[in-house]
Amino acid sequence: MDTPAEPMAGSPLESAHPPSHTNRLIGATSPYLLQHAHNPVDWYPWGSEAFEKAIREDKPIFLSIGYAACHWCHVMERESFEDEKIAEILNRHFVAVKVDREERPDLDDIYMNATVLYNRGQGGWPMSVFLTPDKKPFFAGTYFPPDNRYGRPGFVQVLQTVARFWKEDRPRVRSSADALADAVARFSALSAGGGELPSDILTQTADQLARVFDPVTGGIASEANKFPPSMAMGIMLREYHRALESGRPRREWLDLVELTLHHMGHGGIYDHLGGGIARYSTDPYWLVPHFEKMLYDQALVSGIYLEAFQVTRKAWYAQLAADLLDYVLTDLRSPEGGFYSSRDADSEGDEGRYYVWTKPEVMAVLGNQAGELFCDFYDVTDQGNWEGRSILNVQHSEETVARLHGLEVETLKNILADARARLLAARGRRVPPALDDKILTSWNGLMIASLARGGRILGERRYTAAAAQAADFILTSMGENGRLMRTCRKGTTHTGGYLDDYAFFIEGLLELYESTFEKRWLEETVRLVDLMIDHFWDDTDGAFFYTADDAERLIVRSKDSRDHAIPSGNSVALMNLLRLAALLDRRDLRVRADRTIRAFAGAVAESPLSFTRFLAGVAAAGSAPSEVAIVGSPDQMETRSLIHAVHEVYDPWRIVALLDPEDPDAAAWQNRIPLLQGKTRIQGRGAVYVCRNHTCRRPATDVETLRNELQIGARSPDAAG
Repeated sequence: MDTPAEPMAGSPLESAHPPSHTNRLIGATSPYLLQHAHNPVDWYPWGSEAFEKAIREDKPIFLSIGYAACHWCHVMERESFEDEKIAEILNRHFVAVKVDREERPDLDDIYMNATVLYNRGQGGWPMSVFLTPDKKPFFAGTYFPPDNRYGRPGFVQVLQTVARFWKEDRPRVRSSADALADAVARFSALSAGGGELPSDILTQTADQLARVFDPVTGGIASEANKFPPSMAMGIMLREYHRALESGRPRREWLDLVELTLHHMGHGGIYDHLGGGIARYSTDPYWLVPHFEKMLYDQALVSGIYLEAFQVTRKAWYAQLAADLLDYVLTDLRSPEGGFYSSRDADSEGDEGRYYVWTKPEVMAVLGNQAGELFCDFYDVTDQGNWEGRSILNVQHSEETVARLHGLEVETLKNILADARARLLAARGRRVPPALDDKILTSWNGLMIASLARGGRILGERRYTAAAAQAADFILTSMGENGRLMRTCRKGTTHTGGYLDDYAFFIEGLLELYESTFEKRWLEETVRLVDLMIDHFWDDTDGAFFYTADDAERLIVRSKDSRDHAIPSGNSVALMNLLRLAALLDRRDLRVRADRTIRAFAGAVAESPLSFTRFLAGVAAAGSAPSEVAIVGSPDQMETRSLIHAVHEVYDPWRIVALLDPEDPDAAAWQNRIPLLQGKTRIQGRGAVYVCRNHTCRRPATDVETLRNELQIGARSPDAAG
């Protein structure tokens, strides 16, 4: 139950009237914690002060975990945490601790596992967990209404019952806590069951995905929430590409990806005025979103549209990817270049108010002619399609609507573009949803990677420049003693980085290197990979722990393995190890990659749909990469044209390096990257060497020859579609 989400809702953290209460959260940097700083609940941040109080006063801990864009987190705050009587019960019997799951994903992972185990598979946010003073969970749930309703026990009843058991039946509480803590530890250990994977695991997974995808509107079939399945679609595109190259095409995989991308891009989950995509749809048709926009979704969804563009060469996919990237640069970018975490769902206390329209509102802005065209195209009706208002979505093609109105398609496009701009300006005068302006290293790594890919695939240097600025910001402002930190807000950086901070940022740096061929990005990549190994690697069982060896000791040191809304740290780290091992010929990295696969092989074989990003690394490990060596000055138009031709091609397992003969360090760079050794310009012209298994084809010096070498036509027969 990631029960629906509501915003910091545009509600300011400061009020015109002095607050009646101020608790210890007032010193936090997290916008989510600051939202609770004036509750009558005597909140503590996670830390020694809270645990010492619990021990000293012999009280259990009430741990509440949520995040800024979580609707039901805010509902529970309004109903319970702002209620004086409920706060009095909490303060008298418990030590209340509030945690932002995005700042402390290590805590969220452990106690979510406890919540799911305790509730037989049910979990979500707000997470409500009761702990002993030594941090062991003994009772867990999610959202509780203040009194009994919705088939849920009331929060007051829960508090009173837990307090009574704590006082009257301590042995039972201790036994429950020990059992649940042991179960969490076993669950974490089981996630790393070793073994060997079947050779056809990728094909099996693509077939399994095809069976569970909705054949009407795409995505994972569901009667309720639908999330953009970016990583699942990535597997299907990989397998489509591999089958195509082998001469046994499986068109159904590509068809399901395209079906999903079509309905997502035309549905209400996509913001047709401002760009950006919501976290998920609450219906099977992609119409009614949960309106919050998360940075990681913009990164992952733009990435899959970029891949679809490479595979099909359909311009609409490139446009959707660009719109998503532009939204991030417009709305989620800090002045220093880092990227904020999310934009909330609610404003003025209502979910979606900022985004939905009535027909009279549209007509008032656009007038009759443009208004009728806009309403017809974007499904704005008198009765509305959601709670009496209309969520913008596209039901019919531009050609169909143009024909119905007796217009040329280009005329309709121009009218709609002008109408969108005018309505966006009008929407901008509404109270906006609140912004979670903390900057997370991991999510920024995902965004840097997608921007860097977008820059090279779409030929848009501003995306590459934005990626580089964000990477510079993290390297200069989110580090301490050479190590990465997790979070930064308003100049305050804190909390040592987790595995995903390192893995995702390293991936971003690798993508930046392939987009710019600036040596500094590769040098930082190597430094951070070695740091990640030093502090996170499990030399006993293989793979990486989620927390560093010198991080706070919790009830279990878990391994991040399954791919959820974002990929796991181990999934991304696996691919990083493989890419660097191939590029730099570092055997030690390849050995660790192989050990990572073996560590999780049992869990992957048992539940492959939980490891879709991890399987991309498995696929790479099982085959030799294509290797592309470019020789020439990146400042010359001739070389840039060759580079762009390389990046046009969809090739999910490829390494690319560039040698600039004019670089004073060219010889040293050739020694460092084996792929570049022996490569030269041809008769003074830039050249590209396409290789596999260390065997290279004849170097290409012009774009057409290069495209033939890269076999664009063979890999994308539907390019003209």
